[in-house]
Amino acid sequence: MEISTLATYHCLAFVWYFFVAYSITHIKTEERPSEVFLYGGQWKYLTVLNLVLQAVFYGVSFLADVLRLIKKLRCAKPIISSRDLLFSVLAFPVSTFVCISFWTLYTYNRELVYPKSLDGVIPLWLNHAMHTAVLPFAVLEILALPHRYPAKKKGLILLGFVAFLYISWVLWIYSVTGEWVYPLFALFSPPGLAAFFAGSLAIIISFYSFGEFLNRMIWGHVCS
Repeated sequence: MEISTLATYHCLAFVWYFFVAYSITHIKTEERPSEVFLYGGQWKYLTVLNLVLQAVFYGVSFLADVLRLIKKLRCAKPIISSRDLLFSVLAFPVSTFVCISFWTLYTYNRELVYPKSLDGVIPLWLNHAMHTAVLPFAVLEILALPHRYPAKKKGLILLGFVAFLYISWVLWIYSVTGEWVYPLFALFSPPGLAAFFAGSLAIIISFYSFGEFLNRMIWGHVCS
C-alpha cells in the first residue's frame, strides 16, 4: 500500500476502535446487569482491554505513517519499531484469541462467557464489533504491510508477561469479590483452573507463531 493509503486506513481503524471502546465503556449504569459489572467494571474483560490495545496500536501506526509522509524518518524509526512490537506480540495474537475463544465458548454454552442478560444491554452490532471484527482487522493489517517481529524468545517473554498480568488481575478480582470474571472459571478446581490458564497461554502463543508465519509467507523474512 502507498503510505497515504496506509495513513487513511490506520486513521479510520483508530477512530473505529476508539468509538467501539467508548461505546462499551459508556453503557448507562442503570442498564448494566449487576451480576456482570461488579468490581473492575468493564476493565476486567479481555475483550474490552483488547479494544483499548487495538486503539493504541492503530494510533501508533497512524503516527508512524504521518511521520513517514512528512519525511521525518529519524523520528518515525522508533515509532515504527513500537508499532511492530505492539502488533506482533499483542495486537494480532490477542485479537485472534478473543475472537476464536469467545465464539467457541459461546457456541458451546453462551452463559459461560456472555450471559443472555447482556442482550438487552449490548447491541448486536457492538457484540460483533468486539468479538468478530477484531480478527479481520488483524488479518488485514498483516496483508497491508510487513511487520518486523522480535527475536522469538523476546516476543514470547513479553507475551507471557502480559498474560501473567491479566491472570493476576482476574485472580485479584476473585479474591476481592468472590466472583469470577467469567462464569466458566467457577467450573474448575484450582488445579483445573491452572491447567485451563496454561492451555489458554499455549493457544495464544500458537496464534503469535501463526501471525509470524503469515507475515513471513506474505512478505518474506523481515524478522529481527
